[in-house]
Amino acid sequence: MDKLSISATANGLNYLPEYLADQEGLFHDTGLDVTAVACDPWTGVLDDLESGRADIALGGLWVPAMYAGSERELSVVCQLNHQFPMAIAVRNGSDASADFALEDLLGKVVLAPGAGGSAPYEFTAGLLREAGVDPAGIRFVRDLSTAMLVELFSAGLGDAIIADLVTATELEASGAARIVFRHLDDGGIMPNSVYYCRTERVAELRDRITRFVAGIDTAMRLVPTVDQHTVDAILKRRWPEKDQGILREAQRQMAESAVWDTVAIDESASDRWMHILAEGGLVRTAPSYDSLADDSFMADYR
Repeated sequence: MDKLSISATANGLNYLPEYLADQEGLFHDTGLDVTAVACDPWTGVLDDLESGRADIALGGLWVPAMYAGSERELSVVCQLNHQFPMAIAVRNGSDASADFALEDLLGKVVLAPGAGGSAPYEFTAGLLREAGVDPAGIRFVRDLSTAMLVELFSAGLGDAIIADLVTATELEASGAARIVFRHLDDGGIMPNSVYYCRTERVAELRDRITRFVAGIDTAMRLVPTVDQHTVDAILKRRWPEKDQGILREAQRQMAESAVWDTVAIDESASDRWMHILAEGGLVRTAPSYDSLADDSFMADYR
């Protein structure tokens, strides 16, 4: 049995196919013993790749993008999320109409968690610009953790919050807010969470990564048909403190979207995300798909 270690930026519901592959023995069936840890803070994944404690990392595509062209050479080998599973929730009692549009955020205070990464703000800002709305017309509260901003939102800070589907659904269930925008519905295709490794290790890891990607692909195809009891076992084990009904609802929304459609990154979607990052100043120039990814691991799944 060959070992493959993963260092992840979070323990997230959007990572469900990996957890399902592990529970159902899909990695084991390919001759892999896969272990995974979630880092807090998330930047530990970079340390783990550098030290060799991890073979591959799981996190946002924006990280390899920001390091493109630097001495820290990273290669993306496949994606886990084909869309961005976030939502915008507005405070109950606000004047947001039922036919909400992104321009309705102009002049508002919007909480955008950033301690776990830049994507919640940056991708939303990109959607705003695509809709002809200048993000500068909105006051964003950024760079703080989701937990802290949810607590402050519940205490009265801000008019709206950008949050993952579980958190947004929790806020809606509590009566504190209502979801008015789902990135899964209106954000298009976006290669969100991806697996990447040090470029210098691609050749060494090629066989193991090839089998790993096959396991993830099998798990993605299994998600829509798997018995709910199987999924519930994962939800209960990983998030025992959470309301299981809310977790099931968020998982249902993801399963019915394109978030787990394919391990292969859509090149045009990657280019779009890189353009958004360039507009936001996170990269000097938008890196090309070819400069970010080793497409050989994804070619068979297109």
